[in-house]
Amino acid sequence: MTEQTTSPQPSEARPRLPAWFRVRAPGGENFVHLANLLRGNGLHTVCEEAHCPNIGECWEGRTATFMVLGDICTRACRYCAVTSGRPLGLDLEEPERLARTVERLSLRYCVITSVNRDDLPDGGAFIFAQCVQKIRERLQECKVEVLIPDFQGMGLRGMVRAQPDVLNHNIETVRRVFHSVRPKGSYDYSLELLRRVKELDPAMATKSGMMVGLGETWSEVLETMGDLRSVACDLLTIGQYLRPSQKHAPIERFYTPQEFAALRDEGLAMGFKHVAAGPLVRSSYHAGEQHAAALALG
Repeated sequence: MTEQTTSPQPSEARPRLPAWFRVRAPGGENFVHLANLLRGNGLHTVCEEAHCPNIGECWEGRTATFMVLGDICTRACRYCAVTSGRPLGLDLEEPERLARTVERLSLRYCVITSVNRDDLPDGGAFIFAQCVQKIRERLQECKVEVLIPDFQGMGLRGMVRAQPDVLNHNIETVRRVFHSVRPKGSYDYSLELLRRVKELDPAMATKSGMMVGLGETWSEVLETMGDLRSVACDLLTIGQYLRPSQKHAPIERFYTPQEFAALRDEGLAMGFKHVAAGPLVRSSYHAGEQHAAALALG
């Protein structure tokens, strides 16, 4: 891949997608059942809030990524479709409702993520830990992955103590682009967070994800992958950035399936236990398969 990038027309919020972006339209029987169950329990999913293109496939397969701590984020990252603003309090009953839903669905693998809650002293780490604990009390065989924000540097020890099966924290993009699209975050602290997890529990599987198409170069993507391996990150997802609206960062280019395959091969050569790379890959896409691969490799 060359380091040239091409930009879509500035007026286009959603430039015409390449042919490889065809996905199943949502609406099957399982999709409707899961949607109703989530509404009835007052739960949110990142599948909906972030406009995930895989929602039809995943929900029809009775899997979802639950989003705790409400649906209003205290940050306004330039790539994210989740509503930003001032959150409305803290729901201490949410972990129990989430666990009840996971049990009712008899899930074997559950992913929990959240908005950023910079208004909370621990960034919401306590609620995450409670979710893991409540799920384990109801459904011990269910594997739990947490996709956490940076918690403003607080609460990580308690999160690790809760013993999720996978701890995921997304780096999102390369160092040069990071501040322009994620101004309230820190590239170096995201790496430090993943390093600290391994320091606290060397056996815990760690994971990160990044988007491409934000103006980065091929060498910068490889450099970021190398940075993640330098902190012993085990699992990696790489997907195409899709612009949610005109107010978000523009798409600089579309990567081809062949380029994603090359990135997957590069990642495996670097030592990642599993790399999911593709146009429609998102942080929790086929997460259970990634965890199984990590276990198989030890």
